[in-house]
Amino acid sequence: MFKTTWPKKENIKREWWIVDASKYPLGRMASKIVSLLTGKYKPYYEPSVEMGDHVIVINASKVKVTGEKKEKKIYYWHTPYPGGLKQMKMSEMIKMNPEKIITLAVKRMLPKNKLRDKWLSRLKVYPGENHPYTSQKPKIVKFEND
Repeated sequence: MFKTTWPKKENIKREWWIVDASKYPLGRMASKIVSLLTGKYKPYYEPSVEMGDHVIVINASKVKVTGEKKEKKIYYWHTPYPGGLKQMKMSEMIKMNPEKIITLAVKRMLPKNKLRDKWLSRLKVYPGENHPYTSQKPKIVKFEND
């Protein structure tokens, strides 16, 4: 028998990562962000313990999508009123609220459990190059193809 040691809150080191949305396609970028937020890449990963890192996404207004998704993909939501189904194309959403596209892509890839809100609170998305987290010295995310 071997003794397992669970990671404790005091021992978890959270890092800061920065992702440029203009360089990578939306889906691949979102799956990489999910891995960073949940901490799956760490050798001591435990699914029931929140050990993820902070992720900053810049250039959300220049997000890359493949094919004809900008014109064909439609986002739906419902207001609390009868007949309140609303919809918006991705191209309109990029103009109005580009941060929401990346946030929704990441949110829908995360597991539906109690930790999802904590993971999403560590995701910061900005439409341009500027962000207020330079003092945390974030590392730049490198994808496999870089």
